Order: sequence, then structure tokens, then C-alpha cells
Amino acid sequence: MTQPARDDLDFRALMGDVAPLSRARNRADPGRRQGGPSEAQLARRESAAAEQADRNFLSDDFVDLVPPFDPLAYRRDGIQQGVVDRLRHGGYAAQARLHLLRLPLEECRRALPPFIQEAHAHDLRSVLIVHGRGQAIDSPANVLRSYLAKWLAQFEEVQAYVSAQPSDGGLGATWVMLRKSDRARAANRERQQKRRG
Repeated sequence: MTQPARDDLDFRALMGDVAPLSRARNRADPGRRQGGPSEAQLARRESAAAEQADRNFLSDDFVDLVPPFDPLAYRRDGIQQGVVDRLRHGGYAAQARLHLLRLPLEECRRALPPFIQEAHAHDLRSVLIVHGRGQAIDSPANVLRSYLAKWLAQFEEVQAYVSAQPSDGGLGATWVMLRKSDRARAANRERQQKRRG
């Protein structure tokens, strides 16, 4: 007897009295009611929604619109005015750029947190966000600009931000100064200690 024939006999012996399903019931019955997700699926969805909300803490609630010709400016307590002035005049090189021109508000809201957090994680200090500026106070570009001013202040990583100079995008772009990461601060302390001897 050949090996394939022996395998076929073994298979038939193992299957014994197994009968095929009828055509009407040829699918497995998971035992749950039709038309809705199970409790486990609902719990997973709720957990995923809560996790997404935690990841993106930026509010899309009402914001006071910034007039289109007013520059944006913000600095946390303890940040020297000289640092903000140098940032405003392009004294720090753009280490990364985020272009939000003509993107929907919700897409901008999703893109901003990973950009800021990744830039901070890579020890970048100055980044440029290009968002545009409309002529009317309620233009989409100016609405985005207003939300951006609100959102940036919500990041712990952001020390200051100011509208850019005309050569860098003017009122349609914003310079952002990020705080040093713990790793960068430790390296800076080590350098200073070596200098002191």
C-alpha cells in the first residue's frame, strides 16, 4: 500500500461518524444575536475611544478668533523676553517644519501632537509651523491659526511661540520654541560641570 492511500485510510478512520453540515446550516453559529456587536467588542471600542481621547487632548471646542493681521505671541513664565525676540526674528534655525496649509481642522488637530512630541523626543528646540492666514476673520486659514494659538499653549513641551517674519511665512507661519528634554538638560549640566573643572 502506498503512503497516500495509507494516509487516506487513517483520515477516514479518524473521521468515523462525522457527517457534513446541511446546506442551510453550513456556517458556524457564534451564539450571539444578529445585528449588533458583542459586549466584548463594545468594551474594546470604548477603550480605544478613551485611549484616542487621551492621546489627543487638544480641544476642538469654541475658540476666540484671532484677527487676521494680529501676530501670535505666547511665552511661559520664566522664559526671557530676549529668547522670544530672537525666536521672532528667526534667530534660531528651523529644525523641523509642519505644513498645515489647506488641511481640514480635524486633520491638523491629529497631526500637531505627534509632531510636537516627536520633535521634543529628538531634542529639537525650534520648529516652524506653516498654517496660512486668510484675509477675513472667519476664513478657514484664520480659524486654523486661532486654534493653533490655543493648542500650542496646551503642550507642556512648548515654551513660547510667535508669528514668523515675512521671509519665513509672516503671519501665515509660527515659530515654536520647545523646552529641552531631560536628556538634553542632563548633557548640558555635564558640559557645564566639565567646564568648571
